[in-house]
Amino acid sequence: METYQILALIGILAFMYFLLFKNKKSAQKEINSLNEIEYYGSSNVLFNDVAGNYEAKDSLLEIVDFIKNPEKYNKFNVRMPKGVLLYGSPGTGKTLMAKALAGEAGVPFYAVSGSDFVQVYAGLGAGRIRALFKKAKKSQKSVIFIDEIDAIGKKRMGGNLRGSDEGDRTLNALLTEMSGFKDSGTIVIAATNRIDTLDEALLRPGRFDRQIEIMLPDKDARKDIINLYLSQKKCEDDINIEKIADLTVYFSGAMIENLINEAALLAIREGHDKINIENIENAYLNVLAGKEQKNPIENKKQKIVTSYHEAGHAFVSKYLMPENKIIRVSVIPTSKGAGGYTLSTPNSTEVITKSKIKNQLSVLIAGRVAEEVFFGKDNITIGAQNDIEKSTSLAIDYIAKYGMDENMGFLNAEVLSNKLNVSLTSIENSVKSLIDELYDEVMHIIMTNKDKIDAIAKLLIEKEVLYEDDLVIK
Repeated sequence: METYQILALIGILAFMYFLLFKNKKSAQKEINSLNEIEYYGSSNVLFNDVAGNYEAKDSLLEIVDFIKNPEKYNKFNVRMPKGVLLYGSPGTGKTLMAKALAGEAGVPFYAVSGSDFVQVYAGLGAGRIRALFKKAKKSQKSVIFIDEIDAIGKKRMGGNLRGSDEGDRTLNALLTEMSGFKDSGTIVIAATNRIDTLDEALLRPGRFDRQIEIMLPDKDARKDIINLYLSQKKCEDDINIEKIADLTVYFSGAMIENLINEAALLAIREGHDKINIENIENAYLNVLAGKEQKNPIENKKQKIVTSYHEAGHAFVSKYLMPENKIIRVSVIPTSKGAGGYTLSTPNSTEVITKSKIKNQLSVLIAGRVAEEVFFGKDNITIGAQNDIEKSTSLAIDYIAKYGMDENMGFLNAEVLSNKLNVSLTSIENSVKSLIDELYDEVMHIIMTNKDKIDAIAKLLIEKEVLYEDDLVIK
């Protein structure tokens, strides 16, 4: 072998060794960095700091008693649940509940996210799982909290949701660690918005023994949450909590906290010493619709089209769902890019039925239909873009999730596609058929009441903002 060939070979081997050493150091650095992403210490949040979800709190208080008084349960040979899965919509307070559990129990709180274990190096995710559990076990009693566990806990190959070997290794490491738990006083709390995507092995007894839904607050819970957050701010004494609770139907706890914070910012901006009800109402409009532009560019043609579009929404809403209160109809452009909006408060005490979903779809469709009726099919605008997105999503749920379509019948399309690994193109046809049917019905309503919608639109052009009482058109 020539000298230059030997040198070249040595150079290649040296380079390969350098890369291998560098990757090893990087992998070790990633494992060691677990200390950096992890919060360690006793949580200072208590259940008194969490409003609403009373049943969930009762269930978690039992876990607290398990941790504090294990001898009481040992007498009956009862083991502590190894894991608790908190699931529900975003912002409902799952993380806050986990912190409160650790705070009430007075034990160390280890908080990580599922994405912290999604790594590019083979075996690194599994290594970090083992490192986390090893550290928690040293504390004897502790709470491990894994947020967004679906990042590592999705169904494996058989469930048709994941095909990553590295992801499988990480999940297997978590399953093994949870199975190896003894009654040491350490409990794993996990949170997810997508419990339907989790692997069945995670949900079996001995892993996440207890599954607790953290729900959107009802009216009484919303009042408690509003009172809690207002008590942390300076506010007027005469704020109508009942009114705010009615406005915030389907708000999560996080959304209510954000609403009160936005109201406080408005109060500061306007030079008030305390938050008043007007600040909260204005913050509510800003959160849902966006901040209205003070000096929008005058576009008379756009304003006219938007007025008829919103008049269509408002009238069909009153026509089909008179139990809902129209809060505000506006044709003032907002910071969210909307040319106008119609806000209504649904009745949260009523059961969601097939007819109510169809009515909701009809209201979403009504803006575009009004444009077509008053300006012609060739002159419809892009103003219905958001309505189309919402109506398509709701129509798919109506057919594929709720089993309300005659063609699909009592079937869940998502389960079918996952189990059989097939694409259900019939859903597209059913969605289109439903929307077309409702479009024709809304067209009939608007054509029959054209004069009333015309009157609402002209009033909107004049006033720009209308309320419930303005929509009583004879």
